[in-house]
Amino acid sequence: MQRLSILGDYDPSSETHAATDAAIANSLTSMGIDMEITWVMTPEINKDVLEVSDGFLVAPGSPYRDLGKVLSAIQFARENRVPALGTCGGFQHMILEYARNLLGFGSASHGEYTPEGSDLFISQLACSLRGRVMDLSIQPGSMAHKLYQESRVKERYYCSFGMNPDYINEVKTGPMQFTGSDSEGEIRILELPDHPFFLGTLFVPQASSTPEQPHPLVTGLLRAIEKS
Repeated sequence: MQRLSILGDYDPSSETHAATDAAIANSLTSMGIDMEITWVMTPEINKDVLEVSDGFLVAPGSPYRDLGKVLSAIQFARENRVPALGTCGGFQHMILEYARNLLGFGSASHGEYTPEGSDLFISQLACSLRGRVMDLSIQPGSMAHKLYQESRVKERYYCSFGMNPDYINEVKTGPMQFTGSDSEGEIRILELPDHPFFLGTLFVPQASSTPEQPHPLVTGLLRAIEKS
């Protein structure tokens, strides 16, 4: 049986963690398949976890207990073409791994860990998005557009950190594509072309999944794992 590893420091009281479990169940039921689903606390991420996993969901809930191990898992998924979806904190850490290992910013940092860090690719948002539902524009032809089958959607956020606008030009020099934005043009979806499934969202798609309407991005991840 194929295995999805959810990377994050599981908290049973977390709304987004409960939503993650429910969203995966909704999508699996709609697809009519079974899959082994395992939460992996970030300090427990190791080579064995990476090698037995057929896909990853990098869950909300940062700061993670072990930043380095989360980044190593994202790098593993990116380099080995393992399907991966990162939401909220997962999106932020996909940006950080990309900046360090593809763009060459070895000191790229995240403001939740090191507020005064150099090359602060992830910074505190001027206005927290926690609890907000916002409109998004999806780039036609992107993986996100193919999954949503819509150009405009609404999604819910839980974060106070996001892409630092000062580094927008830098992140656009590499292969990553930024295929979803809010009404002010801020980056909200990233994806890696020529990868079976490598996608990140600053919002939490799990939160809008229902049994009647499983979320297309979650279903997309599971379909990519099924095909792997």
